Amino acid sequence: MGKQKKRVLLGFGFDCDDGHKRITMGGNFRLYGGSEQTHQLMQEKAVKFNEHLEKSHKTLEQISFDEFSEIAEKLGLKPVKG
Repeated sequence: MGKQKKRVLLGFGFDCDDGHKRITMGGNFRLYGGSEQTHQLMQEKAVKFNEHLEKSHKTLEQISFDEFSEIAEKLGLKPVKG
């Protein structure tokens, strides 16, 4: 049996100029960098994305790219298909 792939939401912030290295990791997301404000916004979006998943009783591994894109669009995110 093959190992099931693990999917994660990945966020990068590039506007940090205060020297802080911000990293937040959750069960299905990884957020790196950004100013304090940007990093906080990424955290809020990750939480809201997970709330949408919980409402549908699904995980990232269970949704299609179209479903992913639909949730992302509602939250103002720009998905990148990898």
